[in-house]
Amino acid sequence: MIRVPAGKRGRLDWKSALIWVIPLIALACTLNILLQARLAEGPDITLSFRSAAGLEAGKTEVKYKDVAVGVVTAITLSQEDDQVRVHVKLNRSAAHLARADTRFWVVRPRVSIGGVSGIDTLLSGAYIGLDKGKSRLPTYEFTGLENPPPVVSDVPGRLFTIDADDLGSLESGSPVYYRKVQVGKVTAFALRSDGKGVRLSVFIEAPYDHLVTAATRFWNASGIDLSAGSGGFRLKTGTVATILSGGIAFSTPDDAPPSPEAEPAIYRLAPDEESAMAPADGPPITFRLRFDRALHGLSIGAPVAFSSVVIGRVKAISLDYDPQHYAFPTLVDIDVYPSRMGNVLQKLPPHASDLDRATALFTRELVSRGLRAQVSTGSLLTGQLFVSIDFFPNAPAVPFDLNAVPLRIPTIGGSLDDIQQQVASIVNKVDKLPLASLGNNLNGALVELNKTLKTVNSQTLPAAATLMQHTQATADNARTLLEDDSPLVLNILQALQETTRTLKSLRGLSGQLTRNPESLLTGTPADPTHPDTTSQAEKP
Repeated sequence: MIRVPAGKRGRLDWKSALIWVIPLIALACTLNILLQARLAEGPDITLSFRSAAGLEAGKTEVKYKDVAVGVVTAITLSQEDDQVRVHVKLNRSAAHLARADTRFWVVRPRVSIGGVSGIDTLLSGAYIGLDKGKSRLPTYEFTGLENPPPVVSDVPGRLFTIDADDLGSLESGSPVYYRKVQVGKVTAFALRSDGKGVRLSVFIEAPYDHLVTAATRFWNASGIDLSAGSGGFRLKTGTVATILSGGIAFSTPDDAPPSPEAEPAIYRLAPDEESAMAPADGPPITFRLRFDRALHGLSIGAPVAFSSVVIGRVKAISLDYDPQHYAFPTLVDIDVYPSRMGNVLQKLPPHASDLDRATALFTRELVSRGLRAQVSTGSLLTGQLFVSIDFFPNAPAVPFDLNAVPLRIPTIGGSLDDIQQQVASIVNKVDKLPLASLGNNLNGALVELNKTLKTVNSQTLPAAATLMQHTQATADNARTLLEDDSPLVLNILQALQETTRTLKSLRGLSGQLTRNPESLLTGTPADPTHPDTTSQAEKP
C-alpha cells in the first residue's frame, strides 16, 4: 500500500476535481441547448386528410399569412386505412393557433371555373394553410379541409343565411353581387333538415354588409336566362363569372320603407330579379275555370289578365271527365291577387264579416253582368297562352254556385277558337278539291305542251330562221339600191328635175290664161317692150 504524504494529498484532490469541471460544463451546455430547443418547440398536432398528395415529412411547412409556423414531421395511415394522418410540429410562437375551430387545408395548384389558385406552389411545393379560429379551447386533433375556405376569419364582414329551392349552378365560392359589383361570396351550403330546400351561407364584406337590410331581396343571377312566355322570347345575362360559375345578386326596393340593418334572419332566394323585386301580393283567391278543349301552350305560371292588367297566375292544370258526352275537359285553377288591383279595392263594396261569403256574392254579381274567362294567344311566335278575364255583355246567362270550392268563373271561346275554326274550314275545303283529277289534267296538259314545244323546235324555228335570213338579204339589197351613187337614185333624181320643170311651165301657162283668156284663140299678144315675144305664140 502506497502512502501519500500529507502535504501532497491536498494538491492531488484539487487537480482531480479540476479534471471533472470541463465535462460538467459541457453537460450543462448540452442540457441548456436541449432545454432551449424544448422550450422553442410548440405543441404536436395531428391533421387528417383524404390524401397526402404533395406532402412530405421534414419538408412541408405549415403557414399562416405566408409565415412558416410549423413543419410536417411524419405522415401515417389511420387504423381504418381510409385517411392520412399528418403529424405537425408547431413553433412555440404559434402554439395559440391550435384552437378548436382552427381550419387546415393543403395549398396546391388548383384550376376551377372560379379561377386559378396556388400557382406559387409549382416551384416551392405544396404547403398546409391555416386559418385561426376564434375559440379559446385548445385542440390537437383536426380534420383538414379538402378545398380552401372561400373566406378566412379575419376578413371584416357579416354572414347571412339564404334558403333556396335548389342549389342550381351555385357552389362554395360563387360570387355575390350588388349592382353587378362583387361584394361577397357563398361560403357554404347544405340541405335543410326537412329536405325541402337548400340553405346557403353568404358572406358580405365590409363596408358593403350595411347594404343588407330587413327589406333586401336576393335572387339567383346564374348563367343565361332564356325564357319564352306570352310576351315572346326574353334573354338576360349576367357577368362572365356568373355565366361560368353562377352567382347571387341582391338589392333593396326603392319604395321600401326605411328599415334597420338586417338582424340574424333567413332570406329567401328568388329565381330571378323580376320576381324578387315584385311587390308583395298578399293572400290570393283561387278560382276554377273549365274549358271543353285541350289547351296546348298554357303552362303553370302563365299570367292571368283582367282588363290588360296582370292580376294573377295559373296555379294548376288538370283533366276532368264528362260521362254524358264522353269528353275530357280541362280544369284550370288560377290564383288572383286582389292587391294587384290597386285603388280599385277602395271602391269595391265593404267586406262583410264572412270574407269568403262576400267574395262569392260579389263574384256572382260580376258573372251575372257578363264576367267570363277565355284563353288568348300571348305570342304567335312562341304559341304561349294566357288567361284573360273580361266582361262580355252578350254572353248567355249561366248558373253560379255560391258554395263551390273553389269558386267557378264561366268560360267562353276566344279568338284562338275562331282561328282554329277558320283553319279547319279552310282545310275541309282543300280536302274537298279534286286534287287528284286536277293533277292528272295538269300532267296531260304538260305532256301536250311538251309535244308542241318539240314541234316548234323541229319545224317552226328552222322555218323562222330561214325567213329571217331572206329578210336580211332583202334588206341588204334595198340598202344597196338606195345608196347615193346607185343608178336607181340617179334616175329618180333626173325624173324629179323634169317633173319640176314641167310644173313650172304649167304654172306659167296657167298665169297667161288667167290674164289673157282670149289668147287661147287669138294667140299671145305682142309685148311692145319685148317685140320678139309676139311671135312666140305663133311658133309651133
